[in-house]
Amino acid sequence: MGVSRRSVITTALAGTVATALPVAAATTAAEAASPPGDVVGKVTVGYQGWFAAPGDGAPINGWWHYSPNWSQPPAPGACSITCWPDMRDFTRGYRTNFANLGNGQPANLFSSYDQQTVDTHFRWMQENGCDVAALQRFNPFGGEGPTRDAMAAKVRTAAEATGRKFYIMYDVTWWLTMQSEIKTDWTTKMSAYTASPAYAKQNGKPVVCIWGFGFNDDGRPFTPAQCLDVINWFKNQGCYVIGGVPTHWRLGTDDSRAGFIDVYHAFHMISPWMVGRISDNNGADWFYTNRVLPDLADLNARGIDYQPCIIPGDLASGHRRHGELMWRQFYNHTRAGVPSVYISMFDEFNEGNQIAKTAESAAWQPTNSGMRALDEDGTPCSSDYYLRLTNDGGRMLKGQIALTATRFTVPFPTGPDQTAPSVPGNLRVTGNTDTTVALAWNAATDNVGVAGYRISRVSGSGSVAIGTTGSLAFTATGLTGSTAYTFVVAAYDAAGNTSGASNAVTVTTSAPPNNTTNLAQGKPTSESSHTQVYGSGNAVDGNTGTYWESANNAWPQWLQVDLGAATAARRVVLTLPSNWGTRTQTLSVTDGSTGATIVSSRGYTFDQNAANTVTITLPTTTSVRYLRLNFTANTGWPAGQVSEFRVYTG
Repeated sequence: MGVSRRSVITTALAGTVATALPVAAATTAAEAASPPGDVVGKVTVGYQGWFAAPGDGAPINGWWHYSPNWSQPPAPGACSITCWPDMRDFTRGYRTNFANLGNGQPANLFSSYDQQTVDTHFRWMQENGCDVAALQRFNPFGGEGPTRDAMAAKVRTAAEATGRKFYIMYDVTWWLTMQSEIKTDWTTKMSAYTASPAYAKQNGKPVVCIWGFGFNDDGRPFTPAQCLDVINWFKNQGCYVIGGVPTHWRLGTDDSRAGFIDVYHAFHMISPWMVGRISDNNGADWFYTNRVLPDLADLNARGIDYQPCIIPGDLASGHRRHGELMWRQFYNHTRAGVPSVYISMFDEFNEGNQIAKTAESAAWQPTNSGMRALDEDGTPCSSDYYLRLTNDGGRMLKGQIALTATRFTVPFPTGPDQTAPSVPGNLRVTGNTDTTVALAWNAATDNVGVAGYRISRVSGSGSVAIGTTGSLAFTATGLTGSTAYTFVVAAYDAAGNTSGASNAVTVTTSAPPNNTTNLAQGKPTSESSHTQVYGSGNAVDGNTGTYWESANNAWPQWLQVDLGAATAARRVVLTLPSNWGTRTQTLSVTDGSTGATIVSSRGYTFDQNAANTVTITLPTTTSVRYLRLNFTANTGWPAGQVSEFRVYTG
């Protein structure tokens, strides 16, 4: 189990706190040791991705990081988060034992294991100037390992779809066998992710961060020799290595062990910890004078990059002051000439220092939670305020707007919103069949936030809306084979403002199969099991947007269709929703009546770039009424999944 970083020793300021804002900026702007890249000159956010709930399919199968007892739903007095997430952008939630929200809605929480959750988080990053996500990775050799492995794949998918970068950030807390195991984990699992175009590179090298060397506590007892061995090993692997180090690393005092200066100077980049260190602007100014400027000078002299930490403040303790604390840090780092920052954290609802959308008032959190909402100090703040503040602070850091000590980001937009979102970009076709066309596009932006996208089909008589979605992909269904269709997409916000239409794309659906009659459509089905509303009937309803999904982690599973009479079936076509990530399912085809094998078990890859469709050719001797699919594995989800189960005679 990952240990909260709040457990790291919290120290008092080692000096007298300034009582007024210093007016003298640094005499010269510091120059980065490295040129701008994927982390230098960028805003990086720490991404935990460590929330789960029973029923979400995660191997950990519990209320991971939500409840002290993962087998019990979070409830008053038994809850591990200190702030309530804003759930409005998520399509799936998990019911807790809290009372309803102040607005009467059920008290649901998201699971990081749902791809839609990660996609939504990365869309927020994209919309708010968060360039890079540092995926936190605690000891993966324990019970959390399989879930953390899966989260890495989900982050890659979301990063690639939104144009964000990501890198692996190892946290060595209580990972006492780290020295050898971190190398094994990198070579056997994590290094494969560097092949992704979304994996962060700096100076041409894949980025990896190690957080925790040199901290003065029992959870990180490693010697300087052990730490240097690991750092140099990663360097020899061709990596650019970041060190998440103690606040007082340069002095070797307080939260830092003595004798580690050579370890710290071995990193390519230093990122000192700040959570729990400051609670107001005076504290931020003291650290600017006594730590940031001397740290930066020390590192510049050695050609080491600097990535100081910015925190929004502990909401649960009332430190945020409607954005004043966070903005002061952006101001101080900008005037110091710091090129890169690390935001702690994006989704750390346990410590209350998240910037992700959070309950803005009592209406959006449980009535019996006892938690602070964003308006806790009497100033209304929209749920996305700290995302918007990060966006503006990042623009100031990068020189895109003038340096100012005055926070100008409006906590809560007032008056009617009359600004339409920007036009979605690069509408494109990602796959098609005889009856479907899969579309994708680049995100639009909005002054408040994009609420969704409306997809329309264009013809000579005008355009007709065919659906809406909150994601960046959509599949048009019910189309005719060998027919040309033209599509556009527009963005809209919560106030109803709609952007102009995107570029139009025209695509011709593929030719229908030799025999165009799908014998399975609308026929009776049966199954070994299903979860929630994803019953077997969804697989024969002619809609690729609905699907059957079996119970999780209970192999084998099966799905069967009754064709009504013995039929000379020759071809089975299986699909998944076209916006799902690529996965391989292992299955066989049998006669559901006799149990006889028709097609032996093998893996079938549902490729997102090929409309997530596979075809299984049946032997010419096949005559069957009850056609059964038997599933034993799925690389994308621990259950059998089918959107459409089609059967043809030709």
